[in-house]
Amino acid sequence: MHYRQLGNTGIEVSAICLGSMTWGEQNTLDEAFEQMDYAVAQGVNFFDTAELYAIPPCAQTYGKTEEIIGHWITSRQSREKITLASKVCGPGADWIPHIRNGGTRLDRKNIETALNASLQRTQTDYIDLYQLHWPDRNTNFFGHLGYTHADDEDATPIEVTLDVLGDLVKAGKIRHVGVSNETPWGVMQYLKFSEARQLPRVVSIQNPYSLLNRSFEIGLAEFAMREATGLLAYSPLGFGVLAGKYLHGQQPAGARITRWPHYERYSNPQAVEATQAYVDLAQAHALDPAQMALAYVHSREFTTATIIGATTMAQLKSNIASIDLVLDHDVLTGIEDIHTRFPNPSP
Repeated sequence: MHYRQLGNTGIEVSAICLGSMTWGEQNTLDEAFEQMDYAVAQGVNFFDTAELYAIPPCAQTYGKTEEIIGHWITSRQSREKITLASKVCGPGADWIPHIRNGGTRLDRKNIETALNASLQRTQTDYIDLYQLHWPDRNTNFFGHLGYTHADDEDATPIEVTLDVLGDLVKAGKIRHVGVSNETPWGVMQYLKFSEARQLPRVVSIQNPYSLLNRSFEIGLAEFAMREATGLLAYSPLGFGVLAGKYLHGQQPAGARITRWPHYERYSNPQAVEATQAYVDLAQAHALDPAQMALAYVHSREFTTATIIGATTMAQLKSNIASIDLVLDHDVLTGIEDIHTRFPNPSP
Protein backbone atom coordinates (compact mmCIF):
# COMPACT_ATOMS: atom_id res chain seq x y z
CA MET A 1 0.00 0.00 0.00
CA HIS A 2 1.06 3.59 -0.59
CA TYR A 3 0.46 6.36 1.95
CA ARG A 4 -0.02 10.10 1.62
CA GLN A 5 -0.42 12.93 4.10
CA LEU A 6 -3.94 14.11 4.77
CA GLY A 7 -3.64 17.84 4.11
CA ASN A 8 -1.22 19.38 6.58
CA THR A 9 -2.37 17.21 9.49
CA GLY A 10 0.62 14.89 9.72
CA ILE A 11 -1.77 11.92 9.39
CA GLU A 12 -0.63 9.35 6.84
CA VAL A 13 -3.59 7.74 5.09
CA SER A 14 -3.62 4.94 2.56
CA ALA A 15 -3.88 6.09 -1.04
CA ILE A 16 -6.90 3.79 -1.27
CA CYS A 17 -9.77 4.70 1.02
CA LEU A 18 -12.45 2.09 1.68
CA GLY A 19 -15.87 3.41 0.78
CA SER A 20 -18.86 2.01 2.58
CA MET A 21 -22.13 3.24 1.08
CA THR A 22 -23.30 -0.23 -0.02
CA TRP A 23 -23.12 -1.66 3.49
CA GLY A 24 -26.60 -2.10 4.88
CA GLU A 25 -28.22 -2.16 1.43
CA GLN A 26 -26.26 -4.14 -1.16
CA ASN A 27 -23.99 -5.73 1.44
CA THR A 28 -24.80 -7.45 4.73
CA LEU A 29 -22.96 -6.90 8.00
CA ASP A 30 -20.95 -10.09 7.49
CA GLU A 31 -19.96 -9.05 3.97
CA ALA A 32 -18.94 -5.60 5.21
CA PHE A 33 -16.84 -7.17 7.98
CA GLU A 34 -15.09 -9.33 5.39
CA GLN A 35 -14.34 -6.26 3.29
CA MET A 36 -12.96 -4.29 6.23
CA ASP A 37 -10.85 -7.19 7.47
CA TYR A 38 -9.35 -7.74 4.03
CA ALA A 39 -8.72 -4.05 3.38
CA VAL A 40 -6.90 -3.57 6.68
CA ALA A 41 -4.82 -6.68 6.01
CA GLN A 42 -3.77 -5.07 2.69
CA GLY A 43 -2.67 -1.88 4.45
CA VAL A 44 -5.80 0.24 3.99
CA ASN A 45 -6.14 2.49 7.04
CA PHE A 46 -8.69 5.01 5.75
CA PHE A 47 -12.48 4.40 5.86
CA ASP A 48 -15.13 6.78 4.54
CA THR A 49 -18.78 6.83 5.53
CA ALA A 50 -21.66 9.29 6.10
CA GLU A 51 -24.80 9.70 8.14
CA LEU A 52 -26.69 9.51 4.81
CA TYR A 53 -25.64 5.91 4.09
CA ALA A 54 -26.64 3.30 2.96
CA ILE A 55 -27.29 4.36 -0.64
CA PRO A 56 -29.82 4.88 -2.11
CA PRO A 57 -30.92 6.88 0.94
CA CYS A 58 -34.16 5.88 2.64
CA ALA A 59 -35.58 5.83 6.14
CA GLN A 60 -35.13 2.06 6.49
CA THR A 61 -31.36 2.12 5.95
CA TYR A 62 -30.48 5.56 7.34
CA GLY A 63 -27.38 5.26 9.54
CA LYS A 64 -27.02 1.52 8.92
CA THR A 65 -23.57 1.86 7.39
CA GLU A 66 -22.17 3.74 10.37
CA GLU A 67 -23.74 1.13 12.66
CA ILE A 68 -21.96 -1.66 10.79
CA ILE A 69 -18.64 0.17 11.07
CA GLY A 70 -19.27 0.67 14.78
CA HIS A 71 -19.88 -3.04 15.32
CA TRP A 72 -16.67 -3.83 13.41
CA ILE A 73 -14.61 -1.31 15.41
CA THR A 74 -15.85 -2.78 18.68
CA SER A 75 -15.56 -6.40 17.54
CA ARG A 76 -12.04 -6.01 16.19
CA GLN A 77 -10.83 -3.45 18.75
CA SER A 78 -9.49 -1.58 15.74
CA ARG A 79 -10.29 2.10 16.31
CA GLU A 80 -6.65 3.18 16.42
CA LYS A 81 -5.84 1.23 13.25
CA ILE A 82 -7.99 3.42 11.01
CA THR A 83 -8.56 7.04 10.08
CA LEU A 84 -12.34 7.34 10.10
CA ALA A 85 -14.11 9.90 7.92
CA SER A 86 -17.82 10.68 8.01
CA LYS A 87 -20.13 13.42 6.75
CA VAL A 88 -23.07 15.57 7.76
CA CYS A 89 -25.92 16.19 5.30
CA GLY A 90 -26.60 19.55 3.74
CA PRO A 91 -30.13 20.72 2.80
CA GLY A 92 -32.32 18.06 1.19
CA ALA A 93 -35.95 18.35 2.22
CA ASP A 94 -37.07 17.21 -1.23
CA TRP A 95 -35.13 13.93 -1.27
CA ILE A 96 -34.12 13.07 2.33
CA PRO A 97 -37.23 14.02 4.33
CA HIS A 98 -36.48 11.16 6.72
CA ILE A 99 -33.37 12.87 8.08
CA ARG A 100 -34.24 15.37 10.82
CA ASN A 101 -37.69 15.78 9.27
CA GLY A 102 -36.15 17.23 6.12
CA GLY A 103 -34.58 20.11 8.03
CA THR A 104 -30.94 19.21 7.41
CA ARG A 105 -28.67 22.27 7.33
CA LEU A 106 -25.06 23.07 8.08
CA ASP A 107 -25.94 25.05 11.20
CA ARG A 108 -25.11 24.41 14.86
CA LYS A 109 -28.20 22.40 15.75
CA ASN A 110 -27.95 20.07 12.77
CA ILE A 111 -24.20 19.54 12.84
CA GLU A 112 -24.12 18.81 16.55
CA THR A 113 -27.13 16.48 16.31
CA ALA A 114 -25.68 14.65 13.30
CA LEU A 115 -22.22 14.26 14.81
CA ASN A 116 -23.46 12.98 18.15
CA ALA A 117 -25.59 10.40 16.35
CA SER A 118 -22.67 9.36 14.15
CA LEU A 119 -20.43 8.94 17.19
CA GLN A 120 -23.05 6.74 18.83
CA ARG A 121 -23.51 4.61 15.71
CA THR A 122 -19.78 4.19 15.08
CA GLN A 123 -19.19 3.43 18.77
CA THR A 124 -16.31 5.84 19.01
CA ASP A 125 -15.47 9.09 20.80
CA TYR A 126 -14.20 11.02 17.79
CA ILE A 127 -14.27 11.25 14.01
CA ASP A 128 -10.87 11.85 12.41
CA LEU A 129 -12.22 13.72 9.37
CA TYR A 130 -15.67 15.26 9.54
CA GLN A 131 -16.91 16.42 6.14
CA LEU A 132 -19.74 18.64 4.93
CA HIS A 133 -21.46 16.30 2.48
CA TRP A 134 -22.67 19.06 0.15
CA PRO A 135 -23.00 22.86 0.37
CA ASP A 136 -25.78 24.59 2.25
CA ARG A 137 -26.02 27.26 -0.45
CA ASN A 138 -27.35 27.14 -3.99
CA THR A 139 -24.48 26.11 -6.28
CA ASN A 140 -23.57 23.46 -8.85
CA PHE A 141 -22.90 19.91 -7.67
CA PHE A 142 -24.27 16.37 -8.10
CA GLY A 143 -23.88 16.45 -11.87
CA HIS A 144 -24.60 20.11 -12.58
CA LEU A 145 -22.06 22.31 -14.33
CA GLY A 146 -24.16 25.42 -14.88
CA TYR A 147 -24.68 27.93 -12.08
CA THR A 148 -27.84 29.94 -11.43
CA HIS A 149 -27.48 32.66 -8.83
CA ALA A 150 -30.17 33.33 -6.22
CA ASP A 151 -29.87 36.58 -4.28
CA ASP A 152 -32.58 35.69 -1.81
CA GLU A 153 -31.43 32.22 -0.84
CA ASP A 154 -31.56 31.15 2.79
CA ALA A 155 -28.13 29.62 3.27
CA THR A 156 -26.20 29.04 6.46
CA PRO A 157 -23.13 31.31 6.25
CA ILE A 158 -19.87 29.41 5.88
CA GLU A 159 -18.43 31.32 8.82
CA VAL A 160 -21.25 30.03 11.03
CA THR A 161 -20.60 26.45 9.92
CA LEU A 162 -16.90 26.79 10.69
CA ASP A 163 -17.67 28.22 14.14
CA VAL A 164 -19.59 25.07 15.01
CA LEU A 165 -16.85 22.81 13.68
CA GLY A 166 -14.28 24.78 15.65
CA ASP A 167 -16.17 24.12 18.87
CA LEU A 168 -16.40 20.42 18.05
CA VAL A 169 -12.66 20.25 17.41
CA LYS A 170 -12.04 21.93 20.78
CA ALA A 171 -14.36 19.42 22.40
CA GLY A 172 -12.32 16.56 20.91
CA LYS A 173 -15.25 15.12 18.99
CA ILE A 174 -13.62 15.67 15.59
CA ARG A 175 -9.98 16.05 14.67
CA HIS A 176 -10.08 17.61 11.21
CA VAL A 177 -12.54 19.11 8.74
CA GLY A 178 -13.18 18.43 5.06
CA VAL A 179 -15.65 19.51 2.38
CA SER A 180 -17.43 17.48 -0.28
CA ASN A 181 -19.14 18.31 -3.57
CA GLU A 182 -17.64 21.75 -3.18
CA THR A 183 -16.66 24.46 -5.67
CA PRO A 184 -13.52 26.62 -5.89
CA TRP A 185 -15.41 29.62 -4.47
CA GLY A 186 -16.60 27.55 -1.53
CA VAL A 187 -13.12 26.22 -0.74
CA MET A 188 -11.76 29.76 -0.94
CA GLN A 189 -14.35 30.98 1.57
CA TYR A 190 -13.60 28.19 4.04
CA LEU A 191 -9.88 28.91 3.85
CA LYS A 192 -10.44 32.66 4.19
CA PHE A 193 -12.52 32.39 7.37
CA SER A 194 -10.22 29.73 8.76
CA GLU A 195 -7.22 32.02 8.47
CA ALA A 196 -8.97 35.21 9.56
CA ARG A 197 -10.57 33.74 12.68
CA GLN A 198 -8.25 30.85 13.56
CA LEU A 199 -10.97 28.31 12.81
CA PRO A 200 -10.41 24.70 11.62
CA ARG A 201 -8.75 24.51 8.24
CA VAL A 202 -10.21 22.37 5.48
CA VAL A 203 -7.75 19.53 4.80
CA SER A 204 -9.52 17.66 1.98
CA ILE A 205 -12.06 17.94 -0.81
CA GLN A 206 -14.20 14.86 -1.48
CA ASN A 207 -15.51 15.36 -5.00
CA PRO A 208 -16.24 13.07 -7.94
CA TYR A 209 -13.25 12.34 -10.13
CA SER A 210 -12.85 9.70 -12.83
CA LEU A 211 -12.02 9.26 -16.50
CA LEU A 212 -15.63 10.34 -17.15
CA ASN A 213 -15.49 13.39 -14.92
CA ARG A 214 -12.27 15.37 -14.62
CA SER A 215 -13.97 18.66 -13.75
CA PHE A 216 -11.96 18.76 -10.50
CA GLU A 217 -8.97 19.75 -12.62
CA ILE A 218 -10.66 23.08 -13.45
CA GLY A 219 -9.99 25.28 -10.42
CA LEU A 220 -9.99 22.79 -7.55
CA ALA A 221 -6.81 20.96 -8.50
CA GLU A 222 -4.85 24.18 -8.00
CA PHE A 223 -6.36 24.61 -4.53
CA ALA A 224 -5.48 21.00 -3.74
CA MET A 225 -1.83 21.57 -4.58
CA ARG A 226 -1.28 25.11 -3.32
CA GLU A 227 -3.38 24.86 -0.15
CA ALA A 228 -2.83 21.21 0.90
CA THR A 229 -6.50 20.37 0.40
CA GLY A 230 -6.07 17.13 -1.53
CA LEU A 231 -8.75 15.28 -3.43
CA LEU A 232 -10.60 12.34 -1.94
CA ALA A 233 -11.91 11.01 -5.23
CA TYR A 234 -15.35 9.44 -5.09
CA SER A 235 -17.00 7.46 -7.90
CA PRO A 236 -13.60 6.78 -9.54
CA LEU A 237 -15.28 4.05 -11.62
CA GLY A 238 -18.46 6.02 -12.31
CA PHE A 239 -20.78 3.63 -10.42
CA GLY A 240 -18.81 0.74 -11.92
CA VAL A 241 -19.45 1.90 -15.48
CA LEU A 242 -15.73 2.15 -16.31
CA ALA A 243 -15.32 -1.57 -15.65
CA GLY A 244 -17.24 -2.01 -18.92
CA LYS A 245 -19.83 -4.27 -17.34
CA TYR A 246 -22.81 -2.26 -18.62
CA LEU A 247 -21.65 -1.95 -22.23
CA HIS A 248 -23.79 -3.37 -25.04
CA GLY A 249 -26.91 -3.25 -22.90
CA GLN A 250 -25.61 -5.59 -20.22
CA GLN A 251 -27.38 -5.49 -16.86
CA PRO A 252 -25.38 -7.59 -14.39
CA ALA A 253 -27.54 -9.11 -11.67
CA GLY A 254 -27.35 -7.15 -8.43
CA ALA A 255 -25.25 -4.33 -9.89
CA ARG A 256 -26.09 -0.81 -8.79
CA ILE A 257 -27.37 0.61 -12.08
CA THR A 258 -29.24 -2.63 -12.77
CA ARG A 259 -31.08 -2.24 -9.48
CA TRP A 260 -31.46 1.53 -9.63
CA PRO A 261 -31.54 2.59 -13.30
CA HIS A 262 -32.47 6.16 -12.38
CA TYR A 263 -28.80 6.72 -11.56
CA GLU A 264 -28.06 8.02 -15.06
CA ARG A 265 -25.10 10.29 -14.36
CA TYR A 266 -22.62 7.91 -16.01
CA SER A 267 -24.94 6.36 -18.57
CA ASN A 268 -25.67 9.08 -21.12
CA PRO A 269 -24.74 8.39 -24.78
CA GLN A 270 -21.48 10.37 -24.60
CA ALA A 271 -20.43 8.54 -21.44
CA VAL A 272 -21.17 5.18 -23.07
CA GLU A 273 -19.03 6.08 -26.09
CA ALA A 274 -16.20 7.29 -23.86
CA THR A 275 -16.42 4.18 -21.70
CA GLN A 276 -16.17 1.95 -24.76
CA ALA A 277 -13.07 3.84 -25.86
CA TYR A 278 -11.42 3.51 -22.43
CA VAL A 279 -12.25 -0.19 -22.24
CA ASP A 280 -10.82 -0.71 -25.72
CA LEU A 281 -7.66 1.15 -24.70
CA ALA A 282 -7.22 -1.00 -21.61
CA GLN A 283 -7.74 -4.22 -23.51
CA ALA A 284 -5.29 -3.12 -26.22
CA HIS A 285 -2.64 -2.87 -23.50
CA ALA A 286 -3.70 -6.08 -21.71
CA LEU A 287 -5.02 -4.13 -18.73
CA ASP A 288 -8.13 -4.62 -16.66
CA PRO A 289 -10.36 -1.61 -17.51
CA ALA A 290 -11.36 -0.94 -13.91
CA GLN A 291 -7.78 -1.13 -12.68
CA MET A 292 -6.63 1.22 -15.45
CA ALA A 293 -9.32 3.73 -14.50
CA LEU A 294 -8.39 3.56 -10.81
CA ALA A 295 -4.65 3.76 -11.52
CA TYR A 296 -5.21 6.98 -13.43
CA VAL A 297 -6.93 8.55 -10.42
CA HIS A 298 -4.21 7.31 -8.05
CA SER A 299 -1.54 8.85 -10.26
CA ARG A 300 -2.81 12.44 -10.13
CA GLU A 301 -0.56 14.55 -7.93
CA PHE A 302 -3.55 16.33 -6.38
CA THR A 303 -5.14 13.05 -5.22
CA THR A 304 -4.77 12.22 -1.55
CA ALA A 305 -6.87 9.05 -1.73
CA THR A 306 -9.14 7.21 -4.13
CA ILE A 307 -12.37 6.03 -2.50
CA ILE A 308 -13.22 2.57 -3.74
CA GLY A 309 -16.46 0.68 -3.22
CA ALA A 310 -17.24 -2.95 -3.91
CA THR A 311 -20.14 -5.32 -3.50
CA THR A 312 -18.07 -8.50 -3.96
CA MET A 313 -14.71 -9.59 -2.62
CA ALA A 314 -13.44 -10.15 -6.15
CA GLN A 315 -14.14 -6.50 -6.95
CA LEU A 316 -12.52 -5.35 -3.72
CA LYS A 317 -9.35 -7.39 -4.28
CA SER A 318 -9.00 -6.11 -7.84
CA ASN A 319 -9.62 -2.51 -6.80
CA ILE A 320 -7.03 -2.60 -4.02
CA ALA A 321 -4.51 -4.31 -6.30
CA SER A 322 -4.77 -1.34 -8.69
CA ILE A 323 -2.53 0.64 -6.34
CA ASP A 324 0.49 -1.18 -7.77
CA LEU A 325 -0.39 -0.49 -11.41
CA VAL A 326 1.73 2.20 -13.08
CA LEU A 327 0.37 3.40 -16.41
CA ASP A 328 2.98 3.82 -19.13
CA HIS A 329 3.35 6.71 -21.56
CA ASP A 330 1.33 5.07 -24.33
CA VAL A 331 -1.62 4.39 -22.03
CA LEU A 332 -1.57 7.91 -20.62
CA THR A 333 -1.40 9.36 -24.11
CA GLY A 334 -4.35 7.21 -25.12
CA ILE A 335 -6.34 8.42 -22.13
CA GLU A 336 -5.68 12.05 -23.02
CA ASP A 337 -6.70 11.43 -26.63
CA ILE A 338 -10.03 9.97 -25.49
CA HIS A 339 -10.55 12.81 -23.03
CA THR A 340 -10.05 15.31 -25.87
CA ARG A 341 -12.79 13.58 -27.85
CA PHE A 342 -15.13 13.09 -24.87
CA PRO A 343 -14.37 15.78 -22.27
CA ASN A 344 -16.20 15.23 -18.97
CA PRO A 345 -19.31 13.44 -20.29
CA SER A 346 -20.49 12.77 -16.74
CA PRO A 347 -19.94 15.90 -14.61
